[in-house]
Amino acid sequence: MKLTVAFLFCAALLACDGLTAPQTAVLVGAGDIAGCNSSGDEQTAKLVTGVLTQNPGSSVFTLGDNVYPNGTSAEFADCYNPSWGSFKARTRPVPGNHDYNTTNATGYYGYYGAKAGDSSKGYYSYNFGAWHIVVVNSNCWAVGGCQTGSSQEKWLRNDLKTSSGTCQIVMWHHPRFSSGVEHGNADFMQDIWKAVAENHVELVLNGHEHTFERFAPMNAAGQADQGGTTEIIVGSGGISHYHLGVTKPNSLIFNSDTYGVLKLELATSGYKFEFLPEPGKTFSDSGAGTCR
Repeated sequence: MKLTVAFLFCAALLACDGLTAPQTAVLVGAGDIAGCNSSGDEQTAKLVTGVLTQNPGSSVFTLGDNVYPNGTSAEFADCYNPSWGSFKARTRPVPGNHDYNTTNATGYYGYYGAKAGDSSKGYYSYNFGAWHIVVVNSNCWAVGGCQTGSSQEKWLRNDLKTSSGTCQIVMWHHPRFSSGVEHGNADFMQDIWKAVAENHVELVLNGHEHTFERFAPMNAAGQADQGGTTEIIVGSGGISHYHLGVTKPNSLIFNSDTYGVLKLELATSGYKFEFLPEPGKTFSDSGAGTCR
């Protein structure tokens, strides 16, 4: 039976508003999270709870495949809600392919409601502190495609160009680049990656591969570029572990045996990141970057 991670977040109005943040805003999250037959999500939920406790006004993200195996309403209620559901009011989700195993991802959209965006699209954006956060739906078949000229790709380019944030993060489920053996590179996300890189986005966050991996900054062609976009895969939310395949160019760090979450401290001109591992594990990763 799943164990409930209980915590009272609404001590103040700020704590219930996932869009309100102090000058240095804190985001924390992961992808590939919950299942009734797993216990990793309880461990990562405790890590999230610790970050939220220490940082009033912080917010949570997911990176898709929120609950396994099929993203049904019952699975959200019975398998996700007892752990990560404790901070549902402060969560901005990303849809994954397992969420769409239920027709039209009705379990996903029904659970998160308006915070998941328009259920016919699944892509949306919001401001958090000085930063602009964009969620892309990489289940391209469900939203008319991800290729150049698609509704989503045109929306993304316009949203990035017109945003009021001084720095930007784009999140989606299927990583354009991955050294994982299970999935590897998602070539069908190239046009979305190109739109992101050409608009000088600081960070791209993905899930799908049940690993943690960070790449050096890259340009639109996927070539190393100090002025490019950094991709981080955080598929370590708790469901299971995948393993290393062929190490892709520009991959800097890879882990396949540690559940954990990514904590981001977002300032007005830069950011810090830190991978927080489950108790008993020693793998970690951290660093910083500036806004472009």
